[in-house]
Amino acid sequence: MRKIVLMMSMSLDGFIEGPNREIDWHLVDDELHQHFNDVLKEMGAFLNGRVTYQLMADFWPTADADPHRSGPVVEYARIWRNMPKIVFSRTLRHADWHTTIVKDVVVEDILALKAQEGGDLALGGAALAAEFLRHDLVDEFRVYVHPILVGRGQRLFAESDELTALRLVDSRRFGNGVVLLHYVRPHVTDG
Repeated sequence: MRKIVLMMSMSLDGFIEGPNREIDWHLVDDELHQHFNDVLKEMGAFLNGRVTYQLMADFWPTADADPHRSGPVVEYARIWRNMPKIVFSRTLRHADWHTTIVKDVVVEDILALKAQEGGDLALGGAALAAEFLRHDLVDEFRVYVHPILVGRGQRLFAESDELTALRLVDSRRFGNGVVLLHYVRPHVTDG
């Protein structure tokens, strides 16, 4: 069965973006970008909310057309364009680049998607992650902690009354100071 893997960058104080939606503090250099490529090219699909999808769709379809882009950026543009995408949105009416629009997170539909053949499913976006967590649908967490305190903005994890146990299966420090913390839910088997 495929796993749903939440992959998100956040500040040390828990924010994915600043108060004005800024993400310019994300330290994505070639080493980290190549790591993202290596992980994501094995995935079966991207699962995003509208905001995350539109942010990605505004840049990645043509990012490799710029001859000044680094190799990892060019590679990621191709990964993004070719990967199936599911966007959860009640307002988005049209999407390109192998994208399916779904209005709501329906547990039975997500379980059927997980049961299909193919790579794991990369989940992105704080609001969508909160919805998946509410339905106990996230199997793994790959949280990339950036060495900065943002102070306020959009938090990665919404407040909750639920206690969610996790097991650390890997960690990695990148040269730019970003630290990957890779956790699985105890009910998920390794391998």
